Amino acid sequence: MSFKDILNSGKFVVTAEVGPPKGTDIKEMIHHIELLKGKVDALNVTDNQSAVMRICSMAVCKIAIEHGVEPILQMTCRDRNRIGLQSDLLGANILGIKNVLCMTGDHVLAGDHKQAKPVYDIESVQLLNVVNSLNNGKDMAGNDLKGATDFFQGAVVTPEANPLEPQLIKFEKKVRAGAKFFQTQAIYDINKFKEFMSYARKFPIKILAGIVVLKSAGMANFINNNVPGIRVPQDLIDELKAAGKEKALDTGLNIAARHIRQLKDENICDGVHIMAIGMEDKVPIIMERAGLL
Repeated sequence: MSFKDILNSGKFVVTAEVGPPKGTDIKEMIHHIELLKGKVDALNVTDNQSAVMRICSMAVCKIAIEHGVEPILQMTCRDRNRIGLQSDLLGANILGIKNVLCMTGDHVLAGDHKQAKPVYDIESVQLLNVVNSLNNGKDMAGNDLKGATDFFQGAVVTPEANPLEPQLIKFEKKVRAGAKFFQTQAIYDINKFKEFMSYARKFPIKILAGIVVLKSAGMANFINNNVPGIRVPQDLIDELKAAGKEKALDTGLNIAARHIRQLKDENICDGVHIMAIGMEDKVPIIMERAGLL
């Protein structure tokens, strides 16, 4: 079954992600792909994540397909204009890539090439419209294509943002632009996420809750102080502190697994997107502790 079919089947879906390396040595990346094969339903491939130059996501998506894993191509608007974005989408489609996650992308100042010129010719809602148009056999300028694409397109939302209203407005725009599924930014407050889901359930789309592993209390505090739209509740920080340095990561894995189990058991959302961020080998451990393996 394709990712689209699995998501529409009602199964609790699990996706993870792989970050292409900065260089041509892909042995570790392939190890992670093989490690997650048969465990997750699809694998996101990040697009120069955090504006750090890496192997292009399209090439890694093709490698994932060759290793029997269905990829989700992340595509940001930061590095390409509308011509480049459409050209890459056509290229991805003929390579057998069927899922695309449309994102605006972190600013270049967050990355390792701060002198680079950010493009942002269009943003995420417009990119969704572009994908929708290509699926219907037209380019962004209204010209006919010689063969349409067949993408299953998704988007990102930050459900714990404060204030939340701007996110809800953008969320609705993305739905109208053709988004069929959403992978959220990290969630840590399940009750607050439930409030978002009560709103999101009004729309015929699927929601995968973002799960980011907390490695320590220090990481949790850093998120609270530096990452807009994401808030780690104090009780989780206290739990990590009580675990001590040696057991903090294991406690973070338990917190992630506990949240996944609650999301599934209470049927809060349609699945989870686990972002291990350099700890891909921990994803099977999280899934096992959550009762998903």
